[in-house]
Amino acid sequence: MRMVDVAEVTRNIKEMCIEANHFLAEDMDEAMKRAVQDEKAPLGRQILCQLQDNLKIAGEDMIPICQDTGMAVIFMEIGQEVHFTGGSLEEAVNEGVRQGYVEGYLRKSVVGDPLIRENTKDNTPAVIHYEMTAGENLKITVAPKGFGSENMSRVFMLKPADGIEGVKNAILTAVRDAGPNACPPMVVGVGIGGTFEKCALLAKKALTRPVNERSGIPYVKELEEELLTTINGTGIGPGGLGGTTTALAVNINTYPTHIAGLPVAVNICCHVNRHAVRVL
Repeated sequence: MRMVDVAEVTRNIKEMCIEANHFLAEDMDEAMKRAVQDEKAPLGRQILCQLQDNLKIAGEDMIPICQDTGMAVIFMEIGQEVHFTGGSLEEAVNEGVRQGYVEGYLRKSVVGDPLIRENTKDNTPAVIHYEMTAGENLKITVAPKGFGSENMSRVFMLKPADGIEGVKNAILTAVRDAGPNACPPMVVGVGIGGTFEKCALLAKKALTRPVNERSGIPYVKELEEELLTTINGTGIGPGGLGGTTTALAVNINTYPTHIAGLPVAVNICCHVNRHAVRVL
């Protein structure tokens, strides 16, 4: 049994909230630099260069990459041999978010009630997903999600007869409808299978997979590559102003489902696709 003081969780999440909002993850940094080289349209390349300038200034001057510093989404992968001490894990997670957003001078974007809409003033509560795993490690992923792209996300409850072509059409429909509103070049997270809520979680988790890693399932890998090519052929381009780089990656997760269903969720993220990962 491994003991972990929840104060360590708070400290790490505080640091990760600040890190994710000021610096691109390594996989996204590489993808954005590669996009500048690969973009065929002069205006598209100009937009990508401006985005690179923004990222450089953000890192050097410790200014957030984007004014929308997101709602904190936290994935906690907890080894079953881990025992937490010192208080409530959930309170510790939210305290880390509070400290990160207050002390890091990050915009507070969370309202305490979806209709009354009074700001909580510290960006809490976070959206926390817990998963039990084998072993004694604790893996934390902090993924602040801005709502320009979040609002463009969709869930489609397809019929099994719709098949893979129906899945492709659903994903492309979501991307085309999003257009410039998702701040392209975007990362497209897709969840296929499970239930209504499971496919959405699969799609959200897909955004945290490095954009240079493809699915280990052969047909899913082929689908990711095909859809990326098709999406980049739509002409939406960087900033929605035209070009050949509309998406940097399509990441797809799948899960078993019911004989009568084919749920598909599309969770779109903007060009920064913020995420920080630590294993304690």
